[in-house]
Amino acid sequence: MNIRQYIPNTITTLNLVCGLVSVTLAMEHNLTGAALLILLAAVFDYLDGTAARLLKAYSELGKQLDSLADLVSFGVAPGIIIFQLLSVHCEGGCNILERMHIIPYLALLIPVCSALRLAKFNIDTNQEINFTGLPTPASAIFFASIPLILNLQPHIFTLIRLEFLLTLFANPRALAILAVFFSYLMVSDIRLFSMKLKSTGWKENNFRYIFLAFIAVMIILFSLSAIPFILIGYLLLSMIFQKQL
Repeated sequence: MNIRQYIPNTITTLNLVCGLVSVTLAMEHNLTGAALLILLAAVFDYLDGTAARLLKAYSELGKQLDSLADLVSFGVAPGIIIFQLLSVHCEGGCNILERMHIIPYLALLIPVCSALRLAKFNIDTNQEINFTGLPTPASAIFFASIPLILNLQPHIFTLIRLEFLLTLFANPRALAILAVFFSYLMVSDIRLFSMKLKSTGWKENNFRYIFLAFIAVMIILFSLSAIPFILIGYLLLSMIFQKQL
């Protein structure tokens, strides 16, 4: 028995466990804990692919397990978080959709489109280097950042005079629109770069190095509150360097 063959799948399983616990916490209205577990799941998701490449431990089982884990951690978990946020904000709503509790169910588009995105990724050979459509971890990390910002770091947006973003994240209609928009991005044909390096040269990876520097600066300045800006930067850089993807 070659133990190294099991290492990537073990890491993937830890991703899945984080997603399951995140869903449980979200259902118990512990949205901060649920969001932090999504971030931890994203770390494991990155590590399992890295481990598979370094150890040359690829397998069809690992590929399928990775997709199933991602669906839970980056589809179901963020969907439940946004569902809970919308449910709270819709209590005592001022229009019929809010009073009938219909708007929160738009959050279920997140796991549905995540499933479609992952299925498409598994059969699309053109996504071995870069992505077609927004990756599910990127979408999940964005939605996980919302309760973290609202509960842990609202003061940062006040300091940089972007209080309107706090209002936006606390607005059920805006949250519903974001859920629909990011669900669309996941199943769209938009080309987005991945962080996989086939070489270390600047010419082939200039936008990746720019993005890494941008991430470092934003995290140093704004900590967890940087996540929405990082995702916006990711989308913008992908648009700027479309011809290289």
